[in-house]
Amino acid sequence: MSDAPSQATAAPQPAPLTPATSEFDRDTVVSTREPGVHETHLAPGWAIGKALNGGYLLAVLGRALRQALPHPDPFTITAHYLTATAAGPATIRTDVARSGRTVSTASAGLFQTDERGTEVERIRVLATYGDLGALTDDIRTSAGPPAIPPREQCFRSTDHPDGAAAVPEMGHRLDLRLDPQTCGWALGAPSMRGEMRAWLALADGRDPDPLSLLMTVDALPPTGFELGLTGWLPTVELTVHVRARPAPGPLRVAVTTRNLAGGFLEEDVEVWDTADRLVAQSRQLARA
Repeated sequence: MSDAPSQATAAPQPAPLTPATSEFDRDTVVSTREPGVHETHLAPGWAIGKALNGGYLLAVLGRALRQALPHPDPFTITAHYLTATAAGPATIRTDVARSGRTVSTASAGLFQTDERGTEVERIRVLATYGDLGALTDDIRTSAGPPAIPPREQCFRSTDHPDGAAAVPEMGHRLDLRLDPQTCGWALGAPSMRGEMRAWLALADGRDPDPLSLLMTVDALPPTGFELGLTGWLPTVELTVHVRARPAPGPLRVAVTTRNLAGGFLEEDVEVWDTADRLVAQSRQLARA
């Protein structure tokens, strides 16, 4: 037996996620066929029922706009959802309106071919991009992060009373932890307050960035569930303001609805990072 002291073997560390290994990055890949024309293949894993999630689609469009513009980050982006989008091939056409020193603006449309072979526009977007890293550190705000219990005290999709089969396909892409105070709808007892709060991260551990924030603002169950509505609420229009590049780690998301009238409701969203910064805001008009 050797007298040499034994040495503990260090546990292998997981390799960092890259665009090749992150599901979100693989599923938002956009290739430029020619200036202003981009191709993508929309992944079925981001579906809510038969249609793809509007936030996921906005992130795909956001990536195409990033390739078309000289600035890296979405500052503001507004999308109008024209027809339901399905998984499969799609074409994105971008049109640069202005390319300035600090911000640039462009429009984009996402198109698919229907069963009759006719090209149909699914979404139309107008966006302004800039460089979030070049912004000043001057912050004057009355906003504060939402009060959410620790993640281990919140409900996961696996806690759904009807089991994992009741969770939309997109839910398996996310590590979503809902505040128990906003989960009454899942038990048949909605609070009627029109609020939803949660911790949110990507299930594969990829850290958030400005593009994933475009998905994050539309990732929670609709606040309409806490108003006693059933069924999904299709998005008519969604505007997102990205305020800062988020710090690594899970995000806190708060959604509120104050007015349901005429068959439509609004959802106001705040997204906070682990550094207690408000990194994204959005307002959505949805059909009840």
